[in-house]
Amino acid sequence: MSWGRRLVRVASPLAALGVWQLLTSLDVNLWLRFEQFPTVVEVASALADRIGTETYWQDLGHSLRRIALGFLLAAVLGVAAGTAVARSRWAADVLGPLVEVVRPVPAIALVPVAILLLPTNEQGIVFITCAAAFFPVLVSTRHAVRALDPAWEEAVLTLGGGRFRVLFSVVLPGALPGVFGGLSVGIGVAWICVISAEMISGEYGVGYRTWQDYTVVDYPGVFVGMATIGVLGRLTSTAVEALGRRVTAWLPSTGESGAAGPARPSGSAPVPAPRTDTAAPEGPTGPAPDAPPDSAAARSSVALPVPDKEPVT
Repeated sequence: MSWGRRLVRVASPLAALGVWQLLTSLDVNLWLRFEQFPTVVEVASALADRIGTETYWQDLGHSLRRIALGFLLAAVLGVAAGTAVARSRWAADVLGPLVEVVRPVPAIALVPVAILLLPTNEQGIVFITCAAAFFPVLVSTRHAVRALDPAWEEAVLTLGGGRFRVLFSVVLPGALPGVFGGLSVGIGVAWICVISAEMISGEYGVGYRTWQDYTVVDYPGVFVGMATIGVLGRLTSTAVEALGRRVTAWLPSTGESGAAGPARPSGSAPVPAPRTDTAAPEGPTGPAPDAPPDSAAARSSVALPVPDKEPVT
């Protein structure tokens, strides 16, 4: 990435913070009412105070543990279910209708179900987080597996490989780019739902603390919670994308133009460029003439036998 793009990426949030500070410090009240908003300085001061407390880090640990458990469960179950639905007609007939009926239901609407089914609120929050990330992973995996070229599977079967060999050597590696696309979407949705679940039925956690600050009209504390959620979401999403790039390092790299170059195994010799200085082939008595074959010079230089013909009378 060029220095210009890096500068823009740093300047963009700084400019947004500057506009926020300006509007709130001047108590702008045109259509949007900024006079009730805390300033950037007030939020930064509240953040500095919170970071020095044990409660802040305790809430952070609870939210991260819930995200880790729910997201890992969703990743394992989503990849397994998506592969099964894409590969097995029986699984598609059994799980497909259930998935399409439950998938449009917001995960946060499952809070009453979690309260009724699970014995503790902690398990209920993990369940909601898992449900939120499960469906993006499942759908992405299903599409990625179905989009694979069947020629690779046929090649493995021709060489004597079995179904498990096809699964672990062709299907799962080939579907990895689509799987990590679903994981990137799933981690963002998981954060949305874990914070909402903590606000409704949680004990400790960033979402729980943010809601408590709102109830006591501590608006700088509310914005501290929002900033913490944003930073945590960005870090976890970046970690998932970095893991995806590392796992799929065998894919052809893309340049600045976005065009992918030809894939070749690592360590192999570079493909030689086509020669443009190839000399014309030589004939029995020397190099071929420069004139094209259909030119008059070429026709005159080659003596063709002409059969004898009787004059037409």
